[in-house]
Amino acid sequence: MHREIQKNRETALVYLDRSGGLQKFMHDCKKYNDSKQSYAVYRFIISINPSDIAELDATLGNYILHNPIQAAQIFQSISILLKPTHLPPLPSYVLSLSAFPFNYTSQRFYMSEGIAIAMGTVTKYTQGARFLCTEETCPFSEGFRYIRVHLPGATESATVRNDFVCSLCSSPLQEDMKFRVLGDKQIVEIIDAKVLNALKGYSNAKSHFRIQAFTVFLRDELANKMKIGDHYKIIGIPACVQNGLQATACIEVNSVQLCKPNGPSFVSDNFKHLLSLTSSSCWRFTAILANVFASEVVPPGTYNTLKLAILLSLVQTCEKENADYLDLLIVTNDTLVIDRLLNYSICLLPRGIRHPPSSEIFPSVSKDKHGTGSASIQACSAVLAKGGICYIGDLSSYKKDKLELLQSVLESRMTTVFIPGKKYGEETDQQVTISVQTNFWSFVDADSSSKKHIQKDNFLIGQMDVSLIPPNLLDVFGLLIYSEFPSCQLSSPLVHHILKKAINPEAMLYKVSQQFRMQDYKEFILFAKNLHVELSSEAENLIQGYYLASRRVRRDSSHGSTLSASALKILISLSKAHTKLSLRKKVLEEDVLIAILLLESSLTLKHGKSALCIAPNPVFPFDLTDENSLQQRDSYLMECHHQLLKFIGAYGPGIHLNTNEE
Repeated sequence: MHREIQKNRETALVYLDRSGGLQKFMHDCKKYNDSKQSYAVYRFIISINPSDIAELDATLGNYILHNPIQAAQIFQSISILLKPTHLPPLPSYVLSLSAFPFNYTSQRFYMSEGIAIAMGTVTKYTQGARFLCTEETCPFSEGFRYIRVHLPGATESATVRNDFVCSLCSSPLQEDMKFRVLGDKQIVEIIDAKVLNALKGYSNAKSHFRIQAFTVFLRDELANKMKIGDHYKIIGIPACVQNGLQATACIEVNSVQLCKPNGPSFVSDNFKHLLSLTSSSCWRFTAILANVFASEVVPPGTYNTLKLAILLSLVQTCEKENADYLDLLIVTNDTLVIDRLLNYSICLLPRGIRHPPSSEIFPSVSKDKHGTGSASIQACSAVLAKGGICYIGDLSSYKKDKLELLQSVLESRMTTVFIPGKKYGEETDQQVTISVQTNFWSFVDADSSSKKHIQKDNFLIGQMDVSLIPPNLLDVFGLLIYSEFPSCQLSSPLVHHILKKAINPEAMLYKVSQQFRMQDYKEFILFAKNLHVELSSEAENLIQGYYLASRRVRRDSSHGSTLSASALKILISLSKAHTKLSLRKKVLEEDVLIAILLLESSLTLKHGKSALCIAPNPVFPFDLTDENSLQQRDSYLMECHHQLLKFIGAYGPGIHLNTNEE
């Protein structure tokens, strides 16, 4: 046995020498040498590459992977923390947060992954402590006989408490406080990423699963390494923590790695074929995409403007700071169909979240449930929808304070959580700022105004009554869309669709549903949203010209220009989104035109018409039924482009634009 330990120590030394571990060890020793603090225990982190060490010595490699706590002692009797760089990609090393049984007794390394849904504040724990015998004549009343160090899964009372006794004379032991070494500890709750499917608000009757949150401990250099709402891969040792009568299974984390979602690198053959068929025009591909989109929920050809806006918002989702966001607010007198359409659409993204009315949209604070009394920040719909869509349902169902908070978040893309120190055992109050990287969707029932005795006639375009929504909130929502029940010639197919689906929910009612399936749209959106697009100089000039001209013509005597600075951001976001949806990388004037027509339509709903007179339904002025109707739409959009250039020429500040009509 002694010979085996000696052999393992020699192998460990060779490995440390080859991997640069000895250099790091010397550097850490210097840090302790230079410190003026007394340490009961010196703590060293050793990075272990399992494949390298197994190649050097299979027995030691196996021992480290399966008995990490005992293996640490091979590296001498100091506080050693072994950190594997990775684990073998085998099922026996994966710990599922939703599978049963959960093996927390093995005390070996496992790999797991999940989303951080609650974050505790960083508190202190005891890394190591020195105890002395209280009997002066006992040899153990001095020296370093009783050193206690933290082990995975141990509570604070396992390391330091006042009922330890001397093994030699049975006298009580007392801690020498000068030698106590403290470290940082953070408790995080993570949950299996499958939970995102449950939060879409769309249930597949065939799949039933139970998922619960799971506790992980981040210590020392890993504290604050996780952000709430992010998806992580972790390596750690499972343990069971006892708190009174309650036992909690948890993982002591050794390493944390952020999981980046990879979009598919392809689009379906049917979409490629459609793209080649429509290559003669920059407008046709996206028009057909919108026309046949969500044919499982609404008939092709209905709600085209709204469906195009939904697709544009879906491709403008990413997890970067200062991204181009595109929020949608729909005013409708047909809330049932709109709700179904929006609910269907969020299922196309991995992070499409349907906000449940019973919970909070933004993060909240509660007491940590592990008995520490410290604060824990709970995630919420907006944070879980990071890089996706947070669909919050009917806007009029929220109280004034929630709407004010929503407005503040839409303006800054940040939310602040206040933690009162007195309540959570801290000396000072804390404020934690969390970024909110998601698009928000909501709707308002146009008919609800009739309950306030407002005449229906007010709901003409440009005179719409939106008194139910605070004006400032209306301004920060990127796009306002009025989606009325389809006109007479279209309402009949919609009624037939609803009745047929009620009788047979699984029925494929249209051929296009088989050509462009939900899965095809999922892959298409994941591909398109990851495209990196740039503005051409022509597109930039057109955006600037329209924005400056609109600021001049959209004015009132008391507030100056009714066009806010955020309109410029929305224009750029819409233009980029249309480019992505067209599977191009350069924003053209044609993309900007669609963006301007959508924005101008939104502004007309809020503030009435301007000198740039647009049709009531400017992006889809007539039904798309055949090649001829697509050609007709192209001619109409080219005329719109001409009118736009005339508008900029008349009201813009002399910006030179190319008015060449080819």
